[in-house]
Amino acid sequence: MSRFPDLAVFALIFGMAAGSAVAESYGLGREATPEEVAAWDIDIRPDGLGLPDGGGSVADGEEIYVERCAVCHGDFGEAVGRWPVLAGGYETLTSARPVKTIGSYWPYLSTVWDYVHRAMPFGDAQSLSADETYALTAYLLYLNDIVDDEFELTRENFTEVVMPNADGFYADDRTETPVWKNRTPCMKDCKAEVKITARAAVIDVTPDDPTARHPTGEGSEEKAEAAEQPEAEVASAPTPAVDPALVEAGKKVFRKCKACHAVGDGAKHKIGPHLNDIFGRTAGTVDGFGKYSKDMVKAGEEGLVWDEETLAAFLAKPRSVIKRTKMAFAGLKKDAELDAVIAYLKAMPE
Repeated sequence: MSRFPDLAVFALIFGMAAGSAVAESYGLGREATPEEVAAWDIDIRPDGLGLPDGGGSVADGEEIYVERCAVCHGDFGEAVGRWPVLAGGYETLTSARPVKTIGSYWPYLSTVWDYVHRAMPFGDAQSLSADETYALTAYLLYLNDIVDDEFELTRENFTEVVMPNADGFYADDRTETPVWKNRTPCMKDCKAEVKITARAAVIDVTPDDPTARHPTGEGSEEKAEAAEQPEAEVASAPTPAVDPALVEAGKKVFRKCKACHAVGDGAKHKIGPHLNDIFGRTAGTVDGFGKYSKDMVKAGEEGLVWDEETLAAFLAKPRSVIKRTKMAFAGLKKDAELDAVIAYLKAMPE
């Protein structure tokens, strides 16, 4: 028998459950072969038990992520549609709408490795090699500002990585309290009447009829998302001062930036500041945005001004310019993309 609960289900199906009476009573299945057990026994414990040999770098992980993960989870872990957000969410766990990501919530790195290896990519689960899984895990750590861009994750250094929320969990001892120890929970015909005493913070998820199931919550999440969406990012087409074809190419490249930044008429601050009139601006100084990293503000105080050269360097490798920038983006790798997006930003209204 494996040491893990999910294998108990497998063992029961194949007649391996503790106590032969179970198999004798139901007459089901057969004893699992060692190969069948091994195929299921791929769990990774927080202390690293179960990890295979291998390793992978942030750089390798980025290539795999872009190819196999970004379509659902966004270029920088910001998520596409309703797929899970993977990065950010710091200091939100005590808020009414916490953002639970790998960096803000997950207490153990083993959970990341295990889940990616076991269940991802969606629709092609367990197709990643051990080295690819190490590389992806390293890149996810990088997206969450836990490691730098030169980090390589291996079996040997795996347990040295401490997740930000490692101390945020505690044992649930409710089953040991008197309220449950000497009472049997009611399972049917428990109350003649059910009254609503409070409503969810999100509009339209608490049913008016407490005895009826909310069929699908249809419309509720859409409404919540719509309420959070900023105004349109680009209200009018840019008036380019440079090659129109290059500006159009930059518009496509800027899709990698849209999750956090807005440009164009009426642009508002999002996770990051709007980027209108960025050229000639002192770093960390745009009006109305107060979420700059300390290093960004310090760089501005020391004289960093955004021009084509400084912006190109930052967009190519953000942490080489601002070591502790809050921007999770790893950087644009192609000079053509840098030239295009800079041309696009220059074409935005002032």
